[in-house]
Amino acid sequence: MNIILFDDPVIRQALLPLTFTRPVADIRIGIMTIAEKWQLQAGATVSYLTQPYLQRKFPAHYDTHNVFVNGAVCPDEALVEQVRSLKEGEGLYCEGTLVAFHADSLDLRDATELARYSPTREIECQPENIVREVWEIFVQNGSQIRSDFKVMTAGRQSQPIDDKYTMVYAEENIFIEEGVKIRAAILNAENGPIYIGKNAQIHEGAIIKGPFAICEGSNVNVGGKMRGDVTIGPFCKVGGEVAASVIFGHTNKGHEGYLGNSVLGEWCNLGADTNTSNLKNNYAEVKIWSYAKGGFRSTGQQFCGLIMGDHSKSGINTMFNTGTVVGVSANIFGAGYPRNFIPSFAWGGASGFETFQLRKAAEVAEKVMGRRNLPYDETEHAIMSEIFDQTQQYRVWDRKG
Repeated sequence: MNIILFDDPVIRQALLPLTFTRPVADIRIGIMTIAEKWQLQAGATVSYLTQPYLQRKFPAHYDTHNVFVNGAVCPDEALVEQVRSLKEGEGLYCEGTLVAFHADSLDLRDATELARYSPTREIECQPENIVREVWEIFVQNGSQIRSDFKVMTAGRQSQPIDDKYTMVYAEENIFIEEGVKIRAAILNAENGPIYIGKNAQIHEGAIIKGPFAICEGSNVNVGGKMRGDVTIGPFCKVGGEVAASVIFGHTNKGHEGYLGNSVLGEWCNLGADTNTSNLKNNYAEVKIWSYAKGGFRSTGQQFCGLIMGDHSKSGINTMFNTGTVVGVSANIFGAGYPRNFIPSFAWGGASGFETFQLRKAAEVAEKVMGRRNLPYDETEHAIMSEIFDQTQQYRVWDRKG
């Protein structure tokens, strides 16, 4: 079976700014990305049907038997079996949302062409998790850690915890990959599993409470406090206090400061003592900026912190108000609370913003990615250039004067 994970256009818009730089299925929730979940659980080749400007980095692969799957749907065993059983022309739906369809002869060039396709037979299904909104990434993260942990560790043996100064609770719920280094930490998996990926490091004095996942090559720094429902993607450095948050990868929050009920994209950096508010003083439901609505909308959540797109950064002592949305390649610094919607390529803070010009943003991205021996090449630059153009409408200061 060849699975092509497509971007539902309505859901993709709701998941901006995270989907400016990636297909929906490349979102990390739980331990794995949605694409990795399908690859592992279905045992299939997976690729992406996404926006044209992203397709070069995330190409679609067609075969003789193609099943198109909604990239926002997290698989479970029952759903995988339903997808496997689809015949040519059949489609799965969940409350009006297209979940999957089998169309061997269909050759789509980008996700916008899906609107013209209609399965010949519709079958209702009830997947447990569809990521429709940005805040659902951290809301569903604990349950997805549990689900991924079960799938990834089935029939496998964890590496031992051999540091005599590390305290462990419910060790049967802890899985450690090869190359992990743990020193004088506290690991408490009584309320949920703890997964520690290949070559990750848990430094002295770190306190980790499950559900928790840290992926390959990442670090929990000295004294870090991970309070549960937390995922740290690959090759990150994380310290301070983190709760109910997802960090995608190659992102650093290395110092003290609180991050709660938040999602950080790739290549982000939070300066020392950056803090997020995740609860309003009046305990009201949090409203955040919605690209789909073109304005603020209620999340239905009492707790919601920071949503930050790729390549964005904050200076030391930055304070983010409850329900702040930051776009791609923004730089926030200075005293006071900046606005709670910060467009892509913004440079400044509470005292005002100017545009972080594409040329300068590219120079920074090239240096940052170069430190991890990854190229900022023509493909990456073309994506950034397209995002710069798409988001110009939100940089209102450019229209003044």
